[in-house]
Amino acid sequence: QVQLVESGGGLVQPGGSLRLSCTASGFSFSTYSMTWIRQAAGKELEWVSSINKSGGIPNYADSVKGRFTISRDNAKNTLYLQMTNLKPEDTAVYYCAKVLDWGSRGQGTQVTVSS
Repeated sequence: QVQLVESGGGLVQPGGSLRLSCTASGFSFSTYSMTWIRQAAGKELEWVSSINKSGGIPNYADSVKGRFTISRDNAKNTLYLQMTNLKPEDTAVYYCAKVLDWGSRGQGTQVTVSS
């Protein structure tokens, strides 16, 4: 079955960086556009970034544009999110998912930005 496993989260100070990874299995990863979404405590799921099947045409929410970079390695069935200049408002659980199926998301990885 579809399995997505997010990792790489943690506690970081404002201005710091983290690199999230998402390892996919159970489906043909290279044939799906993928997305990162996040959910802060008490809030709804929020779209962060997406990338197409071949790794081109990335898109970003205005709140992360210029700070986050999405990428993928289809040979490793892995999706990445490089996050720089992190802000307290980036604190959330981060999930990866198929673009058209947010229900496919994994358990998520917690990112906490705090001094």
